[in-house]
Amino acid sequence: MTPERDALIEAARKAAGQSYAPYSGFPVGAALGFADGSIVTGANVENASYGLSLCAETVAVAGAIQAGKRGGLVSVAVAAGNGGPVITPCGRCRQVLTELAQLGGTDPLVLCVGEGEILEMPLSELLPHAFGPGRLT
Repeated sequence: MTPERDALIEAARKAAGQSYAPYSGFPVGAALGFADGSIVTGANVENASYGLSLCAETVAVAGAIQAGKRGGLVSVAVAAGNGGPVITPCGRCRQVLTELAQLGGTDPLVLCVGEGEILEMPLSELLPHAFGPGRLT
């Protein structure tokens, strides 16, 4: 049982409402869908020392790991809280998502949500030839 597409998108949009983005004014929410039907969300957390800011996807992955999720990632939705155009995970977040996906041997569908458009593609298309745990041996 995987989370429904609409529920995942709504969870990402709702998570953006919990963002702490006083510097950029660009709230972002992410929702991770797992094979067991669960959804883990995250919102971006900015910091006055900009390099210490955390993206929504990274916060969601950290929450999933903390909750004991080590596989089963089947879908990801990323949405800006203020509407606007489609947004995609940044390079760092693509790598963080790939690590979680590779732990379970999945290639999750990524939903990049905009105000009136949704771009869908597998994570492997967003980060081809990804580096992961299997490359360390």
